[in-house]
Amino acid sequence: MSLPGLARELAELAARRETVTYGALAARLGLDGPGRIARLTGALEDLMEEDAAQGAALRAALVLGRASGHLPARGFFDKARELGLFDGDDPARFHGAHLAALHGRALRD
Repeated sequence: MSLPGLARELAELAARRETVTYGALAARLGLDGPGRIARLTGALEDLMEEDAAQGAALRAALVLGRASGHLPARGFFDKARELGLFDGDDPARFHGAHLAALHGRALRD
């Protein structure tokens, strides 16, 4: 599932070394109504598959849960585990490594 503008929004966030909540990103993309977060997370998981296939940092790491302690929602970690990228140990470290790679890449570009 692709969402118009999603990759661009994530690239801009990385370039500014920022993160965003799922709700705020859904609003920026013009998603509304029931299921808007589910549509967003489905598209983020598709991007995670693309990133994993390319050996790239997971762009979905830029999106945080409002009540998840400055981490992405559980689905991010579940998908990363499914992709063979996350062993379940130390979610904050795993997330931080991807965020640092994204921000570092943005600084070099």
